Amino acid sequence: MFAIFEVGSKQYKVQKGDVIYVEKQDKKVGENISFDKVLMVDSTIGKPYIKNATVACKVEKQGKQKKILIIKHKRYTRSLKRQGHRQPYTKLVVTGINLK
Repeated sequence: MFAIFEVGSKQYKVQKGDVIYVEKQDKKVGENISFDKVLMVDSTIGKPYIKNATVACKVEKQGKQKKILIIKHKRYTRSLKRQGHRQPYTKLVVTGINLK
């Protein structure tokens, strides 16, 4: 059984036991999260979402991705600006897909 659901304007296709990385959620490690914006479960398609369908997940880790460098350069002026960014994420383990 698989499901496609939406978190933070991104869609994920998951099965029970899958590990996914999503945008940061305000939950602590070990807490459970239930997502109700389910677009599809096996062959059942929602319009746009399926009513009474949820994807249950457990928070495994909160962290930040590797640093990326942003460099802005203006020619002829000796102007150079360097900036770093680390995107926060939440690591989730799918514990179940519920369809009522």
